[in-house]
Amino acid sequence: MIKKWSMSYPAVNGTEQRRAYVYLPTMYEAQPERRFPVLYMFDGQNVFFNEDATYGKSWGVADYLDYTDTPLIVAAIECNAGVNNERLVEYSPYRFDDPTYGHFDGKGQATMSWFIHRFKPLIDQNFRTLPDRANTFIGGSSMGGLMSLYALLQYNDTYSRAAALSPSIWVAPDKLSGLVGRAKLAPGTVLYMDYGSREMGNHEGIRRQFSALSGKLMTRGIHLTSRIVPGGTHSEVSWEKQLPFVFHTLLYEVEE
Repeated sequence: MIKKWSMSYPAVNGTEQRRAYVYLPTMYEAQPERRFPVLYMFDGQNVFFNEDATYGKSWGVADYLDYTDTPLIVAAIECNAGVNNERLVEYSPYRFDDPTYGHFDGKGQATMSWFIHRFKPLIDQNFRTLPDRANTFIGGSSMGGLMSLYALLQYNDTYSRAAALSPSIWVAPDKLSGLVGRAKLAPGTVLYMDYGSREMGNHEGIRRQFSALSGKLMTRGIHLTSRIVPGGTHSEVSWEKQLPFVFHTLLYEVEE
């Protein structure tokens, strides 16, 4: 079951209405006393419905979770669809320059503040969640993957597990590496992170950066699943194929 509605969001160009989505697991109504962990996701328009997806193809997350009877709530909010690449502003923790699109003042910290102080309380108040850190996860791809990685490191007191698919680690790699080194991480922090082999050439040195980042994350004691996806591309079609790996990692030994 997916609930979908419009809600007010403090975007970089002023307050606007965004589509919000919540997936409820197959056993949600049949087990009215049961509470569930929550996965928060970026780019909500691409998570469930092809008709809402930016490029006409979603991840198909609801279909996968229904098929596997996975006891998990998924809450997502759509991205900024502004014509001036405002999504890159909202989904970057850092200022950065792109040779094609120009300069961006990263507002990722403000985005995460909204997720933690507005979106999460709304979900916890209206659905039967397990609101504690151990049962609160975050995930996304591309810039959403970068934000998921950032959230796990910077807000580890809120999120215990994350999935970062094809994360845009080329954005301010030195600052990201610095955050990995100084982040206050609770024992048992879990991360799934991947990159498609066919997208490794999209940015110079990305294979080297991905390898170095994976190594540094492991030295911090993070329980890391790091993969190079054979034939993987930077697309929802490819990310959908990774869902078994993603959810196996996120829910491994999560107490029901």
